[in-house]
Amino acid sequence: MKIGSGDQDLPASLAQGAALGHVALRDPSLPIPRVVETLDGRTTATWRSARGERPVRMVTFLDGVPLQSAPRSQRQRRNLGRTLARLALALKDFGGVVEDPTMLWDLQRAPRVRAMVDAIPALRDRPLVDRFLDAFDRDVAAALPMLRAQAIHNDANPQNVLVDAADTDRIAGLIDFGDMVHGPLVQELAVAASYQSTAEGHPLAGAADVVAGFHECLPLEAGELDLLYDLIATRLVLVIVIGGWRASCEPANREYVLRNSEAAWSSLARLGSLSRDEARAFLGEACREGARR
Repeated sequence: MKIGSGDQDLPASLAQGAALGHVALRDPSLPIPRVVETLDGRTTATWRSARGERPVRMVTFLDGVPLQSAPRSQRQRRNLGRTLARLALALKDFGGVVEDPTMLWDLQRAPRVRAMVDAIPALRDRPLVDRFLDAFDRDVAAALPMLRAQAIHNDANPQNVLVDAADTDRIAGLIDFGDMVHGPLVQELAVAASYQSTAEGHPLAGAADVVAGFHECLPLEAGELDLLYDLIATRLVLVIVIGGWRASCEPANREYVLRNSEAAWSSLARLGSLSRDEARAFLGEACREGARR
């Protein structure tokens, strides 16, 4: 059961319920939660609390292990890419996204985090963060509106992906549609790939596995592939900057908000060793491999 913080959450709650229902109709075997409707057939109810009206939604439980707690493998990453491609196809004609201009985790609005950078004391490697924010302004911002866009989950991080406890290569669930936006299709892939860095080998090896699985089911277009490296890096910048800013504002909650920061710093540093041309060539080969499968 998910309880909103106030009546301002009602439109988003209704949109998420509608999206879950839409996906269930388009691809019934896709492992997402199913909405448990109210007795009168609604996806969202209203609870009158001492703090005012709050939206309430109930969904089914998905059995599985959060990806953050499971061993990783190439097969698992490719299955994640395939699952995200299926979700994208199911959401392709969903038009009920409620836009939230305050959404910090939307890559389309990445330049807004620049204001947070100055508020983070002793940022570990500001030149690296600035490099990728500058690249977004220079190479990405004007090109994004030209790409395919649709409703996307926008948050396939390891806490929101479940795997089968008996077969951790099998994706058992994708949960939490709370960051859903209408945005570039490739943004969905970039967000997921940013969390799949490997400790050894090519800096984009883990991401390329997710890309190959996605491209196998839903081929990327040339313009999307051109920006994929930049978008992966930009998501890592958001993890670092938003986490650092929230930790400075909420010191009591520091451990939780910084849970992904160390891995993000490591991944971003490894990506920083590549040029855009090197990265695009590597990801392009991953797409060609996915197309051959």
